[in-house]
Amino acid sequence: MIAIPIAASAPELRAALDGAALPSDDLAEPGCTFFRFDDEGEAIGFGGIESCGDDVLLRSIVMLPAARGKGLGRRATSLLLEESRKAGARRAFLLTTDAKAFFEALGFRAIERADAPADILATRQAASLCPSTAPLMALTL
Repeated sequence: MIAIPIAASAPELRAALDGAALPSDDLAEPGCTFFRFDDEGEAIGFGGIESCGDDVLLRSIVMLPAARGKGLGRRATSLLLEESRKAGARRAFLLTTDAKAFFEALGFRAIERADAPADILATRQAASLCPSTAPLMALTL
């Protein structure tokens, strides 16, 4: 699997996010970089990172239906974390409504929102698009 940069305006990105009921209203926010995950020339998923100082917010990780249940989501998340490290990030954060156990298995831990950096809390994902009940998770890179 490889991660290929993709424009935030790409219809296939928006369609995948909308199909998974993930937020897509803030794709064009400054500091966001999105990727298409390809396996043997086929698009199998999408994800992104939003730079927030020394930290990143993992964004909208979604695997297409045919690629689910094959462990590819783990590899896609790993690729996003590699991109985050290359960008100089020291910590990665994410919000999730239904994949807490998945991310815990990858080493993320739930934290209180009050303990998160202000730049993370100021993102549209944290401030308004994700429900306040969505766990905020963190991982030191």
